Amino acid sequence: QVQPVESGGGLVQAGGSLRLSCAASGRTFTGFAMGWFRQAPGKEREFVAGISWSGGSTLYADSVKGRFTVSRDNAKNTVYLQMNSLKPEDTAVYYCARASTIQPMGVMARYGYWGQGTQVTVSS
Repeated sequence: QVQPVESGGGLVQAGGSLRLSCAASGRTFTGFAMGWFRQAPGKEREFVAGISWSGGSTLYADSVKGRFTVSRDNAKNTVYLQMNSLKPEDTAVYYCARASTIQPMGVMARYGYWGQGTQVTVSS
């Protein structure tokens, strides 16, 4: 089954940074927006950020605006999530997924082809 592969998670202190990567190769992902989601223990999965196929349009959850930056390199079939000024409440498993649209959407139902996720833990 075609699915993206996330990497780059880990343990970091509050105020620190991490960069997540999502490798998504193949025609399944060509031409579509990609999104990052996260799920903390006991909570529902939530939208974090999305980026259009061209990279010219991005969308962020209010909770991460100004701290996280989503980007993509289509030549490398990779989407990135740069996370700065991390807070303990950012602790979650982070997933990337392919949107069903060219432009990013903040609705989980618009996404498929989910990765297995990467754990991000922010200590206080």
